[in-house]
Amino acid sequence: MKLTVLMDNSTIIDRYFLAEPAVSYFLEDGNTTVLFDAGYSDAFMFNAAKFGIDPTMADYLAISHGHIDHTGGLEPFLRRCMERRFEDRDARCPKMVAHPEAFVPKEIDGKLAIGMFVSREACATNMEIIESRAPYWFNDRLVFLGEIERKFDFERPGPIGVRKESEGDIPDELPDDTALAYKSEKGLVVITGCSHAGICNIVEQAKGITGVDQVYDIIGGFHLLDPPKEQLEGTAEYLVSLNLSVLSACHCTDFPSRVRLSRAAPMREIGSGLQIEY
Repeated sequence: MKLTVLMDNSTIIDRYFLAEPAVSYFLEDGNTTVLFDAGYSDAFMFNAAKFGIDPTMADYLAISHGHIDHTGGLEPFLRRCMERRFEDRDARCPKMVAHPEAFVPKEIDGKLAIGMFVSREACATNMEIIESRAPYWFNDRLVFLGEIERKFDFERPGPIGVRKESEGDIPDELPDDTALAYKSEKGLVVITGCSHAGICNIVEQAKGITGVDQVYDIIGGFHLLDPPKEQLEGTAEYLVSLNLSVLSACHCTDFPSRVRLSRAAPMREIGSGLQIEY
């Protein structure tokens, strides 16, 4: 599998790509292609073009969760899908795979919208939508993990704002937060968006779904932003137990947390413009 980092908070030194506080990855495994998250703006599409990648040609668009820094680029993405279909009525666009709660509006402080700005209905005009709380296999090696079981007590940071459900506002524990897992010859590669569900919970779910215990790499945001000491130390101890070959923490993982985790596993530098082959 080839993984291209289309968007991250940082860029790789001497590679002239755009960066923003957001996530987007492009995965290629044999004949299967998956766009994982769509960044905050159209910048991920600019970066993709430098690689000769057209994200609208992917087989799937997988959404890690319904926050704006992972879905903000959907509007320009859908516009490009519409243009392709207008020019060629037989053109296909990716199938969208997401947890049902990803589409529910989200707010903090009672008035600040942080969820998807594009509705489910708007997405459905150009893409088949697969809403799934259960795992969804893209092929026999790459899987969308579905709703993550919360096992570790130290990974319970509390709600982030509210979800605007039909029955009223509900404290948002981000049940839609999920990740992907890839079965490589050297072990699992776990690919995350923000890990609101807890990176240790996510890895445990990936191991259970795939039946693979050895984890080779974890890449993505760990949502460790000035975390409680108990959470950071619990995470570090768990990562030590995995005996990882490499650790690729980025996006919403602050510098002190990366320094601490670098003592738990060999840390790789991540940024827009990076390509990794597994």
